[in-house]
Amino acid sequence: MAAAAALEAVAPTGALWGLVHDFVMGQQEGPADQVAADVKSGSYTVLQVVEALGSSLENPEPRTRARGIQLLSQVLLHCHSLLLEKEVVHLILFYENRLKDHHLVIPSVLQGLRALSMCVALPPGLAVSVLKAIFQEVHVQSLPQVDRHTVYSIITNFMQTREEELKGLGADFTFGFIQVMDGEKDPRNLLVAFCIVHDLISRDYSLGPFVEELFEVTSCYFPIDFTPPPNDPHGIQREDLILSLRAVLASTPRFAEFLLPLLIEKVDSEILSAKLDSLQTLTACCAVYGQKELKDFLPSLWASIRREVFQTASERVEAEGLTALHSLTACLSCSVLRADDEDLLDSFLNNILQDCRHHLCEPDMKLVWPSTKLLQAAAGASARACDHITSNVLPLLLEQFHKHNQSNQRRTILEMMLGFLKLQQKWGYEDKDEQPLSGFKDQLCSLVFMNLTDPSTQLQLVGIRMLTVLGAQPDLLSSGDLELAVGHLYRLSFLEEESQSCVAAMEASGTLATLYPVAFSSHLVPKLAEELHVGESDLARGDGPTKCSRHLRCLQALSAVSTHPSIVKKTLPLLLQHLWQMDKGNVVTGSSEVIAVCQSLQQVAEKCQQDPASCWYFHQTAVPCLLALAVQASMPEKEPSVLRKVLLEDEVLAAMVSVIGTATTHLSPDLAAQSVACIVPLFLDGNISFLPENSFPCRFQPFQGGSPGQRRLVALLMAFVCSLPRNVEIPQLNQLMRELLELSCCHSCPFSSTAAAKCFAGLLNKHPAGQQLDEFIQLAMDKVETGLGSGPYSVQAFTLLLWVTKALVLRYHPRSSCLTDRLMGLLSDPELGPAAADGFSLLMSDCSDVLTRAGHAEVRIMFRQRFFTDNVPALVQGFHAAPQDVKPNYLKGLSHVLNRLPKPVLLPELPTLLSLLLEALSCPDCVVQLSTLSCLQPLLLEAPQVMSLHIDTLVTKFLNLSSSPSMAVRIAALRCMHALTRLPTPVLLPYKPQVIRALAKPLDDKKRLVRKEAVSARGEWFLLGSPGS
Repeated sequence: MAAAAALEAVAPTGALWGLVHDFVMGQQEGPADQVAADVKSGSYTVLQVVEALGSSLENPEPRTRARGIQLLSQVLLHCHSLLLEKEVVHLILFYENRLKDHHLVIPSVLQGLRALSMCVALPPGLAVSVLKAIFQEVHVQSLPQVDRHTVYSIITNFMQTREEELKGLGADFTFGFIQVMDGEKDPRNLLVAFCIVHDLISRDYSLGPFVEELFEVTSCYFPIDFTPPPNDPHGIQREDLILSLRAVLASTPRFAEFLLPLLIEKVDSEILSAKLDSLQTLTACCAVYGQKELKDFLPSLWASIRREVFQTASERVEAEGLTALHSLTACLSCSVLRADDEDLLDSFLNNILQDCRHHLCEPDMKLVWPSTKLLQAAAGASARACDHITSNVLPLLLEQFHKHNQSNQRRTILEMMLGFLKLQQKWGYEDKDEQPLSGFKDQLCSLVFMNLTDPSTQLQLVGIRMLTVLGAQPDLLSSGDLELAVGHLYRLSFLEEESQSCVAAMEASGTLATLYPVAFSSHLVPKLAEELHVGESDLARGDGPTKCSRHLRCLQALSAVSTHPSIVKKTLPLLLQHLWQMDKGNVVTGSSEVIAVCQSLQQVAEKCQQDPASCWYFHQTAVPCLLALAVQASMPEKEPSVLRKVLLEDEVLAAMVSVIGTATTHLSPDLAAQSVACIVPLFLDGNISFLPENSFPCRFQPFQGGSPGQRRLVALLMAFVCSLPRNVEIPQLNQLMRELLELSCCHSCPFSSTAAAKCFAGLLNKHPAGQQLDEFIQLAMDKVETGLGSGPYSVQAFTLLLWVTKALVLRYHPRSSCLTDRLMGLLSDPELGPAAADGFSLLMSDCSDVLTRAGHAEVRIMFRQRFFTDNVPALVQGFHAAPQDVKPNYLKGLSHVLNRLPKPVLLPELPTLLSLLLEALSCPDCVVQLSTLSCLQPLLLEAPQVMSLHIDTLVTKFLNLSSSPSMAVRIAALRCMHALTRLPTPVLLPYKPQVIRALAKPLDDKKRLVRKEAVSARGEWFLLGSPGS
């Protein structure tokens, strides 16, 4: 009554009375916001609002009282932070009293209490008082969803701010909440309720004797069966509820005696989703349970998991079952035992072994792999489990291997054994004697070596993998074992007919060489050196392809084994010496042999990139040697040698470019600066002092009027300087850029001029913004305009324009738009138009030698999207305005841009561009056709509705192109015909007979790959409209 007296109405005056009257009696909603805003601004106090509401709060009509309390509650929701402690006390007493009021009033009362639960000035004890009143006076589950949610919000707010007070209630708080939640059905409320239960448990609230009741009130929702309604504005998904409930059920071991029987029941049910949810929940529970909780349920849990893995048709259920078994075993392995406790792990593992091991003796039966998976899932849980299972399974598998003679049975047994051996790698053993495999080492090695000599390729492959796994076990293999292993790997690397075994042997050599560099340096590398020497002799005699094949395998093996710095110091000199032997004329050499050596060198360089010391060793050893060989080859001589001519061929120089680029990209700036101080003067000043065997008959001058051969070596300079880190200063840069510019327009050698243009562009792309960069760009533009104006140099000038444009487009330079416009203008040129169209492919694609991210070029993200936005409208406009004879150039350029554009960017623009793409299919140029087909195929899958509007044109053009003279176009057209079947079936059915008849022709195509695509496409069209398609 004191609270009622304190809140007695006093006759209000002025605007506030009017707003209150409009809300309460006029049933208008706007005044509530106005009153709240006025209270916030200080125009009124909460007390004045209460005074203005006086008669409404005591009105005998429930609806009027409800409107009055609703207004007060809405004001409090906006202004609860302004309340004083004394005001909060009086308001809470008032609201608690009103919880006994008519049911129409309760929703507004709860909203007011929610506002007060957020008050900072809430005095101690009132949170408990409010919750007691709610638990006692309100039957929550009879309220509408919104009001139930309000109750959950009040509880959540108090748990966040008044935790110690609520814990003082003891188990009464838990019991009260159980009554509040019992019977809840709305998913929005359940998400909040599950969070509250989780907090009750995780924050150590007292559950008292209500553990089972709390479990029952939450577990009744398991497994979650909820399908969100279409266009649900709340966005609650079934997965949200599943994860929230799982967090509750798996939050405490005290639920174990109730939950585990429930999980077993649901796993044994016929409902797939229930099985999955139960197995996933069991996995989550194992993280908090111990042996005590699991003990009584282990036999039933194992039986259920075993049955699911043995019998299920669902891979997901099998995977979750194996994960649950893994977690169970890990839980039993980690439990801390008292001296008098029984260790359940051994008995659990023995049960698994008893039920599974006899299936391992039947390598042809269907349960052999499920049994293996179960055993491996348990073995992978802990070192103890792994030791226990491995020590029981390995003897059995070794025995079974020798009992069975068929290759397929032996392979199955080996694959099983390999799985168990791999699990041993997870656990480290400090003491060699502790290793479980130590006792089986001799038998395993004997088994591996037997399979490495078996004529069956499949057994060889499994043997190689087993050898790799055994080698990864520390201190397992003896020096004698390693020597034998190296011998087998060497032999397998040179098997003539079995390329699979050869590749696998080389990969294994690389893996094991990292672990045992001494063994491979002393046993394998000398053999490969001898083989290389024999190969040189065979090449010198010009022996047949078999000898050349062994020579190539030897080079591949040398690069494969170069995985350790100490080995690289032996293999790299061998490869370089081999090149020198070729140079001295001791070997009959073609370009393919030199390219093979360069490819091996590049692979070694890639392996060295991870180790800075090895990277620098390779660079300072290989790069000067390659440069010396190339410079020597470029010198004039009285009797031209075969190799020197070969070294200057385009393909060989390209291979050397790859080696030098790979050897440079990972250099530190300091070491790169040392190298650049030698290599740039070599090309500008002819300084050959750092080259090995540098006694040349004349000066090296690739820029100052040197021979055509010397000019070709600018490609090697390009490989080096365009791979340097951006912060490395290049000496004599101004002179170098001008020399490159001059050489780029040299008409005598297209290879040299293109290399110079690419080198200039690569340096331009990395150059810091500023006056010097602007000068270089202007010099290039002047050179381009001069060259395009004169016939002899127009192609070289165009190439320079193309590469400079790409360099600037990649870095978003402001001048890139001018250059792109100039390139677009050339589409109408009768001579350069087709080349300009192909140039758009270069602008949009990634290069392998210059302007790469790996080579430290400045490549801005989404440059393709920006290029599309800036230039495609102009391309489309140019196409419409262009004469008929040059329209194909615009179509080709547009096709190249769209083909390399990320599809999410293209899809919104598709309706406006599709007509042009379809027109491009009629272009006689095969390149345009192929590029357009490549662009359209993914669009048929990703934008079927838009493409359906043009179905008639698409079918006609694709069928016409399926008879193109170009095999690549025929294949692409048939793939598009296949992709058409993803369009809506009603759209396609009228064309089905026509397409099936037309696709009969490519079934007889002379090319197998075309026939393959035709069969696939025609099969899909045959099935169109059939049941289940």
